Amino acid sequence: VDAHGLLANWMIPGKMVPGMGGAMDLVSGAKRVIVAMQHAAKGKSKIVPKCTLPLTSARPVSLVVTDLAVIGFPDGKATLLETAPNI
Repeated sequence: VDAHGLLANWMIPGKMVPGMGGAMDLVSGAKRVIVAMQHAAKGKSKIVPKCTLPLTSARPVSLVVTDLAVIGFPDGKATLLETAPNI
């Protein structure tokens, strides 16, 4: 997810995938999309300034819920709504 709420949902090369994908179908037809993810990986934020992979949907997600925060995207801008305890 980037700073504008755009989603690029791609598998990691070489990793096993538990089943068929379908993120593109899900996000294109949904009225509201909530992404649940880890906030960081290998010390770097997974919420990036701009997606570099092809976008999963042209519409931004509604909400991102991570282990550290809840972030909304009103008017296409990342907005911190809540933090985890002690963060």
